[in-house]
Amino acid sequence: MDGNVRGVAVGPSDADHMGIGHTGGLLTIDLDAVRANYRLLRGKLRGAECGAVVKADGYGLGAGLVARALLGEGCRTFFTAHLDEALALRPLVSAEARIVVLHGSTPGSESAFEAHGVIPVLNSPEQVAAYAGLARTLGRRLVAWLQVDTGMARFGLSEPELDALLAQPGQMSGLSLEVVMSHLACADDPDHAANAAQLACFGRMRARFPEARASLSASSGIFLGSAFHFDIVRPGAALYGVNPQPGRVNPLASVVRLQGVVMQTRQVPAGTPIGYGHTRVAARPSLLATIAVGYADGFLRNTGADGAVFLGDARLGLMGRVSMDSIIVDATGQEVQVGMLVDLIGPHHDIDAVGAAAGTVGYEILTSLRHRYARRVLGG
Repeated sequence: MDGNVRGVAVGPSDADHMGIGHTGGLLTIDLDAVRANYRLLRGKLRGAECGAVVKADGYGLGAGLVARALLGEGCRTFFTAHLDEALALRPLVSAEARIVVLHGSTPGSESAFEAHGVIPVLNSPEQVAAYAGLARTLGRRLVAWLQVDTGMARFGLSEPELDALLAQPGQMSGLSLEVVMSHLACADDPDHAANAAQLACFGRMRARFPEARASLSASSGIFLGSAFHFDIVRPGAALYGVNPQPGRVNPLASVVRLQGVVMQTRQVPAGTPIGYGHTRVAARPSLLATIAVGYADGFLRNTGADGAVFLGDARLGLMGRVSMDSIIVDATGQEVQVGMLVDLIGPHHDIDAVGAAAGTVGYEILTSLRHRYARRVLGG
């Protein structure tokens, strides 16, 4: 094995110029792209409100950053998964903004919703009973949303549960039911029969609450047409540039760019085994570059032979397994130096392509990006 290892940068590097400091990479977040995506999605609606899902800390990009940017676009309804996310967001957005917690209340947390002006989605008979009970104890009506299960078997009341609830007068007394909602299981496949079946089921179930508004669609559902829009839509991943229509041209702007630092390069002869498990062997004399990003940073260990980074327009293929903190790529024929930045997510390899190379979806990549990167925020 050739021992020619270059591990010390001489002179200024890309990493120096980009202000990465002591981290292994740079995550650039384009809030103007988030705003443009929101406008595109809202433009597909005819009278329906467009909210924004900022759960999982804004899909890993910063819920406060995203929400404040979208307030400037007129968004006034934000969705989190958990109450703690909502409580963290509440002081960061304007008083008129509504925050809706999709998972609803855990036992004993009901009073916190009322105290902080946060709206729960009631997903089960137990949640309905607990929140209605709080309303009666306080002697005033409390705003809530109700989720019904139209064919996903996840959150929400089934039709028999809804029948049982409405058969008992007074079970929902004290609640001001603002919205009835459900969630589509197969919206990213427009030809799937489940879409029409869920739409029909939702029509039956929401008709039981003629005074309430209705919400069925998240990101992909918006592209199924106006019949699926109802009164308010809940885009999430599409706001962050994930393609809502897999297999078709993505109409949305890219929001993130992820760059990693070249930490070391080495020339190796043909036949050199590479990385953990020696799963790859150099087929020719090769220049290898080690990049300071690994699965602890969201570049998933499952990434296979399709995995790559880009140096400008040049594709540098992944060599061997992804390590916790690093990857090895084939830089043969390229002018690559320690301290340079390469694109892991960028113009030539978007979030969906990175997900596909790892056998998953762009959602998982986006929400797996860790806080070990330096972060640069554009626009907003």
